[in-house]
Amino acid sequence: MANTIEDFQKFGKAQFETATASSQGVVKALQAIAQETSDFSKKSLENGSAFLEKLLGVKSFESAIQLQSEFAKSAYADFVAESTKLGELYSALAKEAFKPVELAVAKVQAAKD
Repeated sequence: MANTIEDFQKFGKAQFETATASSQGVVKALQAIAQETSDFSKKSLENGSAFLEKLLGVKSFESAIQLQSEFAKSAYADFVAESTKLGELYSALAKEAFKPVELAVAKVQAAKD
């Protein structure tokens, strides 16, 4: 009976340690996503402000259209790059979140063999 209780306690402790380690990894990944989003928002705001200042200084309609087109292309390219970067961060987050499941499955498969 004592072995069963000790085994149960060891199992519980191992699960707790795994969950703690996993949650720390998830928190780090979420912090990286939040920081990246914040940095992109700040950069976008700065670029938008700079565009508005340039637009106010334009003297012809054609120059305004050209400036707006350049800004739109640049903003789109930045958005696509940021989306790719965030996609990679979310992929890393998913891998980190499922790491305990992978370890548990590996242990079960190893126990079967």
